[in-house]
Amino acid sequence: MAGTARRSPAEELDVDGIAVRLSNPDKVYFPRLGAAGGTKRHLVEYYRTVATGDAPLLTALRDRPTHLQRFPDGIEGEEIYQKRVPARHPDHVGTCEVTFPSGRKADVLHVRSAADIVWAANLGTVTFHPWAVRCPDVDRPDELRIDLDPQPGTDFGDARAIALEVVRPLLDELGLAGFPKTSGGRGLHVYLRIVPDWDFVGVRRAGIALMREIERRSGGRATTAWWKEERGERIFLDYNQNARDKTIASAYSVRRTPTATVSTPLTWDELADAEPDDFTIATVPDLLARRGDPMAGLDDTAHPLDVLLEMAERDAAAGLGDLPYPPTHPKMPGEPKRVQPSRDTDRRDTDRKDAARG
Repeated sequence: MAGTARRSPAEELDVDGIAVRLSNPDKVYFPRLGAAGGTKRHLVEYYRTVATGDAPLLTALRDRPTHLQRFPDGIEGEEIYQKRVPARHPDHVGTCEVTFPSGRKADVLHVRSAADIVWAANLGTVTFHPWAVRCPDVDRPDELRIDLDPQPGTDFGDARAIALEVVRPLLDELGLAGFPKTSGGRGLHVYLRIVPDWDFVGVRRAGIALMREIERRSGGRATTAWWKEERGERIFLDYNQNARDKTIASAYSVRRTPTATVSTPLTWDELADAEPDDFTIATVPDLLARRGDPMAGLDDTAHPLDVLLEMAERDAAAGLGDLPYPPTHPKMPGEPKRVQPSRDTDRRDTDRKDAARG
């Protein structure tokens, strides 16, 4: 089991001129990789490599309120999904106040330096989950996220096909620049930089319109159905990843997988032949050194949402209203009933009446 070996002495790391403590560096975090590649030291050194200097992880997280998915005893141990920054933290670690859907507020990690990232990794953080906003304007997203989530009976290849055959041509048609990355698992994410002129409700509405159009063009291979019983063997387009307090593993974040896979940005051409298991803490630093960061141009152009909101208006005129929010949200204006279809008695009564009319 991870974490059962004798504790190794703590060390001090220099992270862009800031001293960061590395405790128990020889603890095994990824048992399949073992002492040769799966220790806490390997995880922390990976994060130091991809965050220091002008490395891309700091660019991906900078100024974003960020939640920490921690496994202090390794990936086979207890998971701690930490939203609030610990009360005791180094002076270099900043905080940013966010408001959750409940209305409660909290101080979360405000990433400003590579030292913040390495400090969090030393706490056992395997995956960083940033909000789609930047501090201090934490109520207006600057990022729209497309999440292609394979359902049972589908896999990464199916998500990749939707991304290449539907998402990329549609974004080109709309004049929007999309930047794909692996999720680190079986899924795919595509990021769009947007002008931060809309709140979460507006950005989510634009995202729903975009994903409904992807669904229409997918030939039955993708769905926006919120309820699992309605999804079937299709790629789920998780529109709620654009809701308040919903986060996605950042670019270059490690995932809780046996081989320490990494959520890795790719060019669209690279995506055609990519396999998610090829991108790990052992391989990604060399890949970056060889060809740079495909998301380096993500901040070059921020798109307005007008074209997507016009699509949303057309959908509304055709009778397509809002879709269910995540369960952590209060009932939202215009939201349909938040009840599983098989348990919706009103829906069953309507179906019976329709069947009787024949």
